[in-house]
Amino acid sequence: MLANQALVTFAVNCVGNNLVTFMAVVMRLENADAANKANNWAGTTYVFSIVGALVSDSSWGRYKACTIFQIIFLAGLVELSIASHVFLARSCDFAHGEGRQEHCKPPTRAQSLVFYISIYQIALGNGAYQPAVTTFGADQFDETDAGESKSKSAFFGYFFVANNLGGVLAVTAMAYLEDRGHWALAFWIATAAALVGVVLFALGTLRYRHFLPSGNAIVSVCQVTIAAIKKRHVKAPQQAQDLYEEPPEATGDNETTKKLYNGQGRKMMLHTPEFRCLDKAAVVTQVEPLPAGGHHQQQGPWSLCTVTQVEELKCILRLAPIWLCSILFSTSYSQMSSVFIEQAQAMDGSLWKLEIPAAAMNVFEILGVTAFVFIYSFCIVKIMSKVWREPTELERMGIGLVISTLAMITSGVVEQQRLKHATGEASSSLTILWQIPQYVLIGASEVFMYVTMTEFFNDQLPEGLRSLGSAMSVASMSAGNFVSSLLVTVVMAVTSKGGRPGWIPQDLNHGRVDLFFFVIAALNAIDLLAYVVFARRYRPAPPMKPAAAADENGAE
Repeated sequence: MLANQALVTFAVNCVGNNLVTFMAVVMRLENADAANKANNWAGTTYVFSIVGALVSDSSWGRYKACTIFQIIFLAGLVELSIASHVFLARSCDFAHGEGRQEHCKPPTRAQSLVFYISIYQIALGNGAYQPAVTTFGADQFDETDAGESKSKSAFFGYFFVANNLGGVLAVTAMAYLEDRGHWALAFWIATAAALVGVVLFALGTLRYRHFLPSGNAIVSVCQVTIAAIKKRHVKAPQQAQDLYEEPPEATGDNETTKKLYNGQGRKMMLHTPEFRCLDKAAVVTQVEPLPAGGHHQQQGPWSLCTVTQVEELKCILRLAPIWLCSILFSTSYSQMSSVFIEQAQAMDGSLWKLEIPAAAMNVFEILGVTAFVFIYSFCIVKIMSKVWREPTELERMGIGLVISTLAMITSGVVEQQRLKHATGEASSSLTILWQIPQYVLIGASEVFMYVTMTEFFNDQLPEGLRSLGSAMSVASMSAGNFVSSLLVTVVMAVTSKGGRPGWIPQDLNHGRVDLFFFVIAALNAIDLLAYVVFARRYRPAPPMKPAAAADENGAE
């Protein structure tokens, strides 16, 4: 499974890391349009992750979801490889070993259509696969076994390393091929890697632990919302005993475990006083006659919900402000695959006798992530534990927001230096290595914000919503990409009035990308202030005590 993840990450990064360059060079788009379309593609990939999480939990199961979405991903890569081979051969001339826009003719509508269908099929396959495989990997470990519980923590560490290994290979060797115009070859190599990954995943089929899907979390959320709206005029009771809950059901030989699950198979939760309007969904108001008459039935699931269902929705609502504050972090992060690359293309990429591809600078983000994982685990945690205490998850996420703000400020300063050393059309004598600090800072912010956010959402949500927790983390990245695209559009609309080139023109030497980065930094600073307020007010759901399962929520 780890080898599969490394290969899949390698394959998708071969497409994603240089997608903005492909769109600018081969598709002949303006810089702002190329950045927007690359951001929209990345955002759509993350949107599909929500689809994958819900489908894997509710109907297909995680193994089936992993298998089907990998096949969709592989098919998309095959289509992209064939399409790029055909219209590169017909539209572009890279005989001199350079992949520049002037070497390509604009693609036809048919060529563009095939290209966009293939990359969005890749987005569907990979986006939906990621949350399914993450949760499926966690399924292979028994949390009640101390040894397996430790192995599970180690697995996520190795899973993260596998992601980084795949990313490093994609942003070095493959980025070099693509930078020289060998797009079709790079895409075919990515296809081969994905095929090997699918085969490796299939080889473990008989050894995997398989679980039946547990139910649709979104349906449960909708049921609570609709039931509460239907009974909006009903007075919510003051005592939890007056709210409906399925009686505890035996789930095993352990007497403690038996009392933790209700008749729906959900892990029972204690009632909390927040969002009391939602409690109305668990109020028993009447019995309803069947259409035939003469008999009665209890209220249906869209009219009466359990306390546990209500509390699950409350958990999501408590996390909503934290999630919203993570979107602008994701906007900063998304610059790495769009404007950062366009900035690098306008810098001096030569290093001795080598030419560093713009997309290859992503390797410093990966190195930054890896370095800060070890720095945090072996240095910061030990020092903080001795001096004060280990930072909480919310504190670590706040640190991530601070670092991402610094990364945007650094990017703006680097752009100012690049403009000072501008030499000609869309070029500068400033070395591309000046970008290293901004990539390293983005990597550090990812460790503190994104990795911690995934852990935090999974910890704060009940068992039935764990996949939704993973999807919320990825949805933040999706929203951040779309916000970035919107921000580029608004900035260009405002700054290009009156015939001006705008902040992100085709020739960056005539633009002000530095001001664009500073705007994002300012938005991040405002976002940080809002985050501090929400984080200080956040209160997690109380843990369920075995003995309290029947007493607190068991009233029928």
